[in-house]
Amino acid sequence: MESSRTPLHDFHLAHGARMVPFAGWDMPVQYADGIRAEHLATRASTGLFDVSHMAQVWLTGPGAGAMLERLTPTDTGAIAEGRVRYSLFLNDAGGVLDDLMIARHNDILQLVVNAGRADHDIGLLRASLDSSVTMDVRSDLALLALQGPASPQVLARLGGDLDGFTFMQIRNMTLAGTECVVTRSGYTGEDGFEISMPASHAPDLASAIAADADVTLAGLGARDTLRLEAGLPLWGHELDESITPIAAGLRFALSKRRREAGDFPGAATIMAEWNNGTARILTGLLPQGGRPVRDGAELALDGKTVGAVTSGGFAPTLDAPAALGFVDAGLAAPGTNLMAVVRGRETPVVTAALPLVPHRYVRN
Repeated sequence: MESSRTPLHDFHLAHGARMVPFAGWDMPVQYADGIRAEHLATRASTGLFDVSHMAQVWLTGPGAGAMLERLTPTDTGAIAEGRVRYSLFLNDAGGVLDDLMIARHNDILQLVVNAGRADHDIGLLRASLDSSVTMDVRSDLALLALQGPASPQVLARLGGDLDGFTFMQIRNMTLAGTECVVTRSGYTGEDGFEISMPASHAPDLASAIAADADVTLAGLGARDTLRLEAGLPLWGHELDESITPIAAGLRFALSKRRREAGDFPGAATIMAEWNNGTARILTGLLPQGGRPVRDGAELALDGKTVGAVTSGGFAPTLDAPAALGFVDAGLAAPGTNLMAVVRGRETPVVTAALPLVPHRYVRN
């Protein structure tokens, strides 16, 4: 089956990207300087990522908020105009069907969902529609992520208005002559922005951003190492239909009113874990000796299985291997010594607090 292409496909090829299939899309995994260079440039200055493979879904109508509340633990009425909220689609057992972003902008609930789960999520939403809600899957839009400590200056040089604009807010901006919708958010742990625009304008805007001396083009490889260091979950790794928000360390995604009402999918299981704890919990892992451990590796203590690695690789900011994994709750305290075991080969690992690299979001 042929992969879909984002509006920036030719832009990536022109800039020397190595393209790979990902979630049904042909995407840049890296450019000529490589993943490590792109990662470090994002931490030190600014990286530009094409995230147009993610689905943008707009919900309008008086019943839109109630519809989302039937699927998530979010208090949609508490999302004020101009604000963004991280949320989760949940099943009746308390497992995570996907994570997503919900913004209220121009009285529209604007969702961004993961590429690999887009068909599932759109189907879930469509099955929940009633006559009071209209859903629009915005295939006419592209999405760029501008991430890193210099990103505010880059955006300002393009004409962006950042006055009073902080983490998890959304507003209209005109950037290099293109009308955009911008959120101050991202998937790297750094300050940064996600920029939605008409697909036809994406190549020109990407070129204008890339022309800034502070900007480095970055692909999926750096996006993954950055989110690993930041302790941010990836569906199919730290999130799936058997993993609860409590186990994944996502208590903040459960709105207070919804917790008190217990009226969201899987509430009985999730609130029992909220009050009493969960058997296993997500933690950071620091492999010792310079050898990375990969997802799927068993975690053991004294020969007994006590967890599993969910994501692993090399962390350029730390200049060392790093990983995420679920471990028995009693062993999750930072500094616990465990063994990662793959086909009988053992690598010592030490548990570590998340995030492995501190977040640098600009909050109110």
